[in-house]
Amino acid sequence: MSQQGSDISGSSAEPPEPTRTTDPTEFRDALRALRSWSGLTYRQLEGKAIAHGDSLPASTIATTLGRAALPGERFVGAFTRACGLREDDVLRWLDARRRVAAGPVVPADGSAPAGEEGGGADRSPAREESASPRPPRARRALGLLVAAGVGAAAALGVDGLLDDTATVPRAPAPHSKPMAELRMPAVGSWARIHPARIPNWCLTEGTDRTGRFETAVAAQRPCSEAVLPRVYLEPLSNGTVQIQWHHPDHGIGCLTVLLEGPGKGLLEPRDDCADEDPAQQFRMESVGPAGSAHFRIRPVSTDQCLSLRDPDDETGAEIVQGRCFGSGSGSGDQDFLIELIAPA
Repeated sequence: MSQQGSDISGSSAEPPEPTRTTDPTEFRDALRALRSWSGLTYRQLEGKAIAHGDSLPASTIATTLGRAALPGERFVGAFTRACGLREDDVLRWLDARRRVAAGPVVPADGSAPAGEEGGGADRSPAREESASPRPPRARRALGLLVAAGVGAAAALGVDGLLDDTATVPRAPAPHSKPMAELRMPAVGSWARIHPARIPNWCLTEGTDRTGRFETAVAAQRPCSEAVLPRVYLEPLSNGTVQIQWHHPDHGIGCLTVLLEGPGKGLLEPRDDCADEDPAQQFRMESVGPAGSAHFRIRPVSTDQCLSLRDPDDETGAEIVQGRCFGSGSGSGDQDFLIELIAPA
């Protein structure tokens, strides 16, 4: 857009305006301009959000501002409030976001909306993006390199923003015990996820050994071979977590349950992290004795359980979703040990 600077940035004394944004890319650029106007770092925005009663981890800010998808309403509200806008201005940003999400209005005669070429059969950029398949991390890595560095660095320093009581006292999701047993800070935590049968192995990046699915998937390997990607657990508002992978080359990806296609049942790290996507939300269901840190991991999209694909004692065995086996910690392949790692 040729007039982007004048449409979005405004003067240095006044915050940027979102009213003339027309697609998700322009709206994201407006959010970036707002962050520049605020003069706040990602970590400072995280602290401002906490002061307002919002949850806005620095890693989420980096991920959201680094991808092309339209941010969710919850993010836009928390972000604009943290940037220092009044509530009436926050509402204007939310209205602009809803307008962009709806796309341009097509006249009743089927002609193109003002300022656009083509007939009413053409889809708007916002609709085109939402209708297209989500690209895997391997196909969209370069755009997140900067965001990954900022997000990882910011997440390492979150302890300074929290007091000792800032754990996760969220209401438990149905069929699960309180996630607070993880004793995880409200902004999330670095972690290692181990198959309980082989606790010196870790959930990390692997491949589909059948060869049917070509991009990266979640698998088990010895922890000595699983230095990258780093795993970050981000709490969501509904008592679930997002499992993020941070990699210096591939950026930030969120484990996503594949519900169809050649990779059905596998978990793929995808760049387009979205708090509202149930395929990226996981319940941590505590199993075994209290304090044992043993959990079953249940994707919200299916409410099944993650487990190891047979044979489960081999390096590279894929993590898949499937029917849950009973309720005890003796369910073997579905028992994971979650180790939280303190920030450096």
